[in-house]
Amino acid sequence: MTSSCRQFKDSLYEQLARIGKALASPIRLELLDVLSQGPRTVESIAKEINQSIANTSQHLQVLRAARVIDSERNGVNIIYRLADQEVLGLCGILRRVGETRLLEVRAVTDAFLRDRGVLEKTDKNTLLERVKRGEVTVLDVRPTEEFMAGHIPGALSVPLEALEQKITELPPGREIVAYCRGPLCVMSIEAVNLLNQKGYQATRWEEGVADWVARGFAIQTGAA
Repeated sequence: MTSSCRQFKDSLYEQLARIGKALASPIRLELLDVLSQGPRTVESIAKEINQSIANTSQHLQVLRAARVIDSERNGVNIIYRLADQEVLGLCGILRRVGETRLLEVRAVTDAFLRDRGVLEKTDKNTLLERVKRGEVTVLDVRPTEEFMAGHIPGALSVPLEALEQKITELPPGREIVAYCRGPLCVMSIEAVNLLNQKGYQATRWEEGVADWVARGFAIQTGAA
């Protein structure tokens, strides 16, 4: 290989490594997971991932420098969002590779579910068909702003923090399927645990809106 060819390859891989370096942080991976649900301000993101605004802003700048997120000013606020659907797909691929290749990912998840009495016995595809046919009440337990940005058609919005207060408003006698951001999100786990304790028949749909879209299904935006 000539020196010019070697230099060409080194330059390309150096640029691609910028994305790898940007993703090499648990905080930034969670940040991308939050942004996969819709645009957010730095203040909103910081609150969601339990970090200071300053630290969150630094991580956002790393992701922005790698061109995996974009930002725009809206009045006094700066709004951050994923750069495009390719980035959303990359996040999904990274998660699935981790689930497939790292046994620790499944072990940690199973232990967390067992501790809360949430056992996932239902086949995912069977549950999906029941959701599509409207045979169950679908509960979106994400924050309201994420529900408004996009949700499974027909889903009811009851954020986790308000679930116990509004639990009596749920349709009686129907099985409930709760979902949140996806497999790495714990809100639906906590929701199912609470619902089961209150006597409801509840199941967790481990996928999120991004997975729903990836399956080729339409979503709704705004209020239900």
